[in-house]
Amino acid sequence: MQTSELKDFLDAKYLEYNVPEFIQADPVCIPHQFSRREDIEISGFLTSLIAWGRRDIIVRNAQKLMELIEMEPFRFVVEGEEESWENVDQFVHRTFNARDCKSIFRGLRRIYREEGGLEKVLSAGMEGNEEGTKGGILALREIMTQTDGFEPRSSKHLANPEAGSSAKRLNMFLRWMVRKDNRGVDFGLWNSISPSRLIIPLDVHTGTIARKLGLLTRTQNDWKAALELTQILQTFDPNDPVRYDFSLFGLGVNRDLE
Repeated sequence: MQTSELKDFLDAKYLEYNVPEFIQADPVCIPHQFSRREDIEISGFLTSLIAWGRRDIIVRNAQKLMELIEMEPFRFVVEGEEESWENVDQFVHRTFNARDCKSIFRGLRRIYREEGGLEKVLSAGMEGNEEGTKGGILALREIMTQTDGFEPRSSKHLANPEAGSSAKRLNMFLRWMVRKDNRGVDFGLWNSISPSRLIIPLDVHTGTIARKLGLLTRTQNDWKAALELTQILQTFDPNDPVRYDFSLFGLGVNRDLE
């Protein structure tokens, strides 16, 4: 497939998959239940952290977590007292358990009480970093892991691009918060981060399809591969390369190339 044909193909798939009907079966349905900015941010962040495995189980467990925090993420996590956090004592999603929940809650509480919120932390960390979202993700990780009461075991749930992680889940969260296209899926809440600086949320589906289409040569789904794929997608749309996440993920999850 020629480059122009490939771009046209991916553009068509973007329009096909980036529709409100996509929301129901995807983890992005969780933050779509909220209207307050901070609730969207916190619910989206918590959901993204457990977004590995089967999508239906991710959605089910993320919804359970929202119910445990009384469908008021900001009030419960940031404004509430730790005594109320016993609500999540039975929560578990694969290796993410109640202890991890409480560590993340402590990090979020510090970020909103002392650091100006998630957008400020991530955008400030990205300044001067040439690798898109890498600096923001590392800044977020550092603030959280250095928060009083953050358990060392919980750091494994915060991606570390320096160690090679593709940071799929946090890049997905950033896509939700940053992209503005008025198609109903991504929120476009944040103005301090340009969509042009986002990195593709690279997972098994996007990686497999990207390789089938000749967009990615690296065999590992790591940070270098995410950068390589994003750089190719920037040639198709330098202002919004990550919009093709819909195309690649949709092709993979729907098995459209089989």
